Amino acid sequence: MSTSISLHSVTRTFPARDGGESFTALEQVSLEVAAGEFVVLVGPSGCGKSTLLDLVAGLAPVTSGEVLLDGRPVTGPGLDRGVVFQQYALFPWRTALGNVEFTLEAKGLGRRDRTRVAREALDLVGLRGFEQRYPHELSGGMKQRVAIARSLAYEPEVLLMDEPYAALDAQTREGLQDELLRIWRRTGTTVVFITHGIDEAVYLGQRVAVMTSRPGRIKEVVDIDLDRPADATSDLRSEPEFARYRREIWELLHDEVRAAGRLEEAGVR
Repeated sequence: MSTSISLHSVTRTFPARDGGESFTALEQVSLEVAAGEFVVLVGPSGCGKSTLLDLVAGLAPVTSGEVLLDGRPVTGPGLDRGVVFQQYALFPWRTALGNVEFTLEAKGLGRRDRTRVAREALDLVGLRGFEQRYPHELSGGMKQRVAIARSLAYEPEVLLMDEPYAALDAQTREGLQDELLRIWRRTGTTVVFITHGIDEAVYLGQRVAVMTSRPGRIKEVVDIDLDRPADATSDLRSEPEFARYRREIWELLHDEVRAAGRLEEAGVR
């Protein structure tokens, strides 16, 4: 089961601190994400990408506008949405299995059912045999797999991912990109994924939403029409069409990154 996401003229303003001026992180953002779609957000640092994800997750309120899930207003966090951050946020005293089971306790599942579902989620992300390992015994990529399994275990209708692979080496990151696409195809979950990487955006997204420098707006949404083989054996990144999409998104981002740099130089943060 998956859910559509609608943002209608969403603005998010943060109040002033220490006598300073308030600032607007997002301004009049409108975006439609169809049920089961994989959409990627890219934009310069400080453009409000993470703020937008927080609004969809229900972790922060909108200042104006509305965020809807299947037509229902978002009023707070819910088990219909899973969130994966760049930081793994695993409990060091719990095994991989125990970390995944933790999220299932909120659903009121009994111990036997929790263990069964958690094992299935770890199997889905390729961690069969690592159920009893503690976080310090896992690589960075494996920790992120546990974090993804934890979010998938309670079968969210929407998966929100905030630069989950940014801290990983290139080889691990590409492997997890393929793993995520495999999971998405299997589950049909609606995915909104934030990244700074243009290659990652083109590789993963059915559509890529390019954001402006702050205040963040949707500058353009690019449809990505690539033939992605399910077995991921071909080198899609070397295809001419991939390079064309990468160039298109780079051109859209170029002026925004420069504008963000000018704001930082002027002391606007």
